Amino acid sequence: ARKKKKAREIDYDFEISFFEKLLKMRPHFIQALIALGNVYTQKGDYEKGLAIDLRLRELRRDDPTVHYNLACSYSLLGRINDAFLSLKRAIDLGYEDFDYLLRDPDLENLRKDKRFQCLLKKAASKQLFLKKHDAR
Repeated sequence: ARKKKKAREIDYDFEISFFEKLLKMRPHFIQALIALGNVYTQKGDYEKGLAIDLRLRELRRDDPTVHYNLACSYSLLGRINDAFLSLKRAIDLGYEDFDYLLRDPDLENLRKDKRFQCLLKKAASKQLFLKKHDAR
């Protein structure tokens, strides 16, 4: 007898198959890459999620969300130094959703590290500086 899969696992497999086929036809389809990376991560296949995030970084070097997602992938894999570098790059490029950053479960490994608070302080200082100069 075959083991029954949980309903959500079937959805993951279907979604992965769908996006992989789509990307064979259109390898630089950004939205499909983002969706596939998210599904891999949700399924717990962090290595494949990281591979997608690295592809996205090549295609969208200056996109803060791409670098943020890359930081999440590195964090989930325990690659803390790489995660901090990617998160810093995301913030430097304009990532601003600090409320989400503070509660994102993918970044739990980073929040335990003293560098996290330091990075947030630098980001907050930068935001204040930019707001002061925009008001002029």
